[in-house]
Amino acid sequence: MLMPPLIDTHCHLDFPVFDGQHRALLSRCARLSVARIVIPAVIADHWPRLMQLADMHEPLLPALGLHPCFVEHHLPDHLLELESLLAERRVCAVGEIGLDLWHGDSTLKQQSEYFEAQLALAERFQLPVLLHVRKAHEQTIALLRRRSFTQGGIVHAFSGSQQQAERYLELGFCLGVGGGVTYPRARKLRRTLAAMPDDALVLETDAPDMPLCGYQGQPNSPEKLPEVLQALAEVCQRPAEQLAEQLWRNSCRVLRLEAA
Repeated sequence: MLMPPLIDTHCHLDFPVFDGQHRALLSRCARLSVARIVIPAVIADHWPRLMQLADMHEPLLPALGLHPCFVEHHLPDHLLELESLLAERRVCAVGEIGLDLWHGDSTLKQQSEYFEAQLALAERFQLPVLLHVRKAHEQTIALLRRRSFTQGGIVHAFSGSQQQAERYLELGFCLGVGGGVTYPRARKLRRTLAAMPDDALVLETDAPDMPLCGYQGQPNSPEKLPEVLQALAEVCQRPAEQLAEQLWRNSCRVLRLEAA
């Protein structure tokens, strides 16, 4: 039986590790029912390459943003450039943006300034956002509430608590489910995902990062998305085909894509 179409909502196919492989890789993805792939940006220097790649391959959906982990690369002028690109080019989201306190809060002020500025652009252009959040869910949720952010989006590689998940859902976000769900020891994450309503989740790989269980040390690939689906189906105790149909609807809704 042919699997319903899948969307990888977070995959860095513009990274050099994939150079020279795009056509063959996308052909293999199509055979695995991976029909669309969202490519989020990390720094301004990558935007032209990312957009050119998306222009060349129809299944690829570009998102543009300034990643919090690379704040030392960002300049105020990049926000002006982002504003111009959002006005001129068709993108599916603003991202990857957010807050990252994995290594402490020494850059929190700069991260927050870029984050808020990009949320304002997402509001202006009525675009969802792709959130990168590590060790900063409470700060991120508080900021989104303070700004009364209404465009929603996806919390990439969600790994917070069930209570935090529920607050993101109240704000119009879906939770990105990637390789983490394939690890049997990720019990807290699995319990949280199993407790979510049908319309709360979307799939992602974060390729070439976040390898699935059994593939540690290898570059990840959007070809692994069906394996993420299978692991999530087992966690949620749902038939994979039925779950895939729901996840497709969720992805199209939150990213405002045509479902056909």
